[in-house]
Amino acid sequence: MLPKIAMIGGGSWATAIVKMLSDNLTEKEIFWWMRNNDAIDNIKKFKHNPHYLSSVEIKLPADNISSDIKCIVKAADFIILNVPAAFLKDSLVDITADDLKGKKIVSAIKGIVPEDNLIIGEFLHQKYNVSYDDILVVSGPCHAEEVAFEKLSYLTIACTDIDNALTFASFLNTRYIKTNVSDDIFGTEYAAVLKNIYAVASGICHGIGYGDNFQAVLISNAIREIKRFVDAVHPIDRDIKESAYLGDLLVTAYSQFSRNRTFGNMVGKGYTVKSAQLEMNMIAEGYYAAKCMHIKNNDYNVDMPICKAVHSILYENRSPAVEMKLLAEKLN
Repeated sequence: MLPKIAMIGGGSWATAIVKMLSDNLTEKEIFWWMRNNDAIDNIKKFKHNPHYLSSVEIKLPADNISSDIKCIVKAADFIILNVPAAFLKDSLVDITADDLKGKKIVSAIKGIVPEDNLIIGEFLHQKYNVSYDDILVVSGPCHAEEVAFEKLSYLTIACTDIDNALTFASFLNTRYIKTNVSDDIFGTEYAAVLKNIYAVASGICHGIGYGDNFQAVLISNAIREIKRFVDAVHPIDRDIKESAYLGDLLVTAYSQFSRNRTFGNMVGKGYTVKSAQLEMNMIAEGYYAAKCMHIKNNDYNVDMPICKAVHSILYENRSPAVEMKLLAEKLN
């Protein structure tokens, strides 16, 4: 039987992964759930997502795209979760543990569930009783916009069952997508959450007026913060310089496509948090992650001055210029 893969979410990263799956030569059937019925009608009629990566041609059969999430989940062997973490519980409100039984669940979210303060893998395991062997994590470095232009990109697929990681990686390989596999689902997922916070920090510093020299110091300190935290949470032998950790951090902190850097840049230039959020068309996961990780780190007490500074700016109404000046004295 052909493998059946369902995408849950309608944003730019979801559209990019649907493109990868469609361009991959492995025989498979692809399904797509999104909430917006107008967008679904547009895709069925014109073969393009009207709101995200509109240049990408959608090659799915019309019957495979639906706003009925139970129908889409039921049809699939692999379910890719690709909605903002803050809206995940709402998106899955009609889904039960029985609906997910026996299925492989792939997190492409790179966020943390705010109300529960859990990374996606932990949320799925605790709330839906999904085995960690059946949970996969997709990490970059990879921007959706570059996928749309078919620029060479790399993904890491992590799973405690490496055979599951290899299987799903085989669905994504194309002439412009190269894949690696890992068994570090906790480290890659926490690193993906943290790098969004550091991208916000990078954007704030750029908005204030710090240059490339300081940015290099900021990000070299950020990767050390990531290592300290993931080693405290899940102490295994890992190379923090691999692309799933360092590479994903670099592209998110520096790229013009980074929504978290853009959000931080606006805050650094004087926008209030609310006004920056209203002006952006997409969710900056780093905003939610800053609060969640601040709370989470109370359990571990890891030295994380960059995360602390971002939290102070976003949630304690501290001056970006003052906080970053204080932070600069702690970096090396």
